[in-house]
Amino acid sequence: MLLEMKVPSPGESISEVEIAQWIVEDGDFVEKDQSIAEIDSDKATLELPAEESGTIKIVVEEGVTVAVGDIVCIIDTSKKGKREVIKQEPENLSHTPVENHIDLDNQKATPLASAMINDMEISSNDLKGTGQLGKITKSDVLAISNEGRVSELRATSRKKMSTLRRKIADRLVSVKNETAMLTTFNEVDMSAIFQIRKQYKDKFKQKNDVGLGFMSFFTKAVTIALMEYKDVNAMLDQDEIIHHNYTDIGIAVSAPKGLMVPVLRNAELMNFQEIELEIKRLAIKAREGKLTINEMLGGTFTITNGGVFGSMLSTPIINPPQSAILGMHNILERPVVVNGEIKIKPIMYLALSYDHRVIDGKESVGFLVRVKECLEDPINQLMGGNAKTYLEL
Repeated sequence: MLLEMKVPSPGESISEVEIAQWIVEDGDFVEKDQSIAEIDSDKATLELPAEESGTIKIVVEEGVTVAVGDIVCIIDTSKKGKREVIKQEPENLSHTPVENHIDLDNQKATPLASAMINDMEISSNDLKGTGQLGKITKSDVLAISNEGRVSELRATSRKKMSTLRRKIADRLVSVKNETAMLTTFNEVDMSAIFQIRKQYKDKFKQKNDVGLGFMSFFTKAVTIALMEYKDVNAMLDQDEIIHHNYTDIGIAVSAPKGLMVPVLRNAELMNFQEIELEIKRLAIKAREGKLTINEMLGGTFTITNGGVFGSMLSTPIINPPQSAILGMHNILERPVVVNGEIKIKPIMYLALSYDHRVIDGKESVGFLVRVKECLEDPINQLMGGNAKTYLEL
């Protein structure tokens, strides 16, 4: 029986995808539910599993854009067997050397040059002797070798942008062109958070099988500030502003195919344990390329942490149709003035980019100051006055 495999719908509003990569080759035997291809939509990269076991015939090449419902391969389910194992040479067998040995009897190369040619597997046809009587010398061999290395260093390559990357590029340009984006900055003394993590992180991880990271503190601080500054948790829809009475927080994570923004639903109802576990789950799925479209739709606000890559300061770009995004950065010990004295504190710079059409300057600054207050006094602002009780330790 010949089974026609068609492109499934990755989600609402998606009408076409690109065949990013075939994981199997034409004629391979595949097992049911085995991943056979990766497909790119304008929102995510997804795996295509085999619907049945059998021998596969690929009918659409990599890099081709197809519509949802199009046939991309055919599986002959009447064929039974196992996937072929590629035969490899035993490790103890050596490859036959390239036949470019110099005929020393005819004195075409010096003994040292001849040994170098054989070791480097350079064809003697590429060499021109500059020594006495036209002998190939060490310098002649090194010259050819260096030319090859220089050519390799200056090589270029071309690769077609994936559907996902093209869509990201279009969205970034549209944000710059279609929003009145501004960025406001502040700094946070992370001393209190450092102290809490130092005191409780081991017990927290032992109990919950997940670390007590910075992201849970920031997520809780953001949800509190969003409830107080409603416009920051809003979005523009033509000539109307839509406000949300909930906080769905997008967490930007780095994935092999690019930046992904999975969403924590109703983050205002989550405790630290739930936030950390959900972030861990979504980050793992992002790295494995298994995030679903629904896990990335519908965020009301986004947090991005460039600090994990060493960024000191940045102006993050809004994730449309949201109206604001918070950028975290690296934490460095810096001199600050406290009660007239210079102290060394672990400081993080924060950046809030926002759409000025929706959010006034007063609202944006007030929001960021509120986040700062929550982070600098997390026990009272985020944990009800008792960290140990709140963390259920």
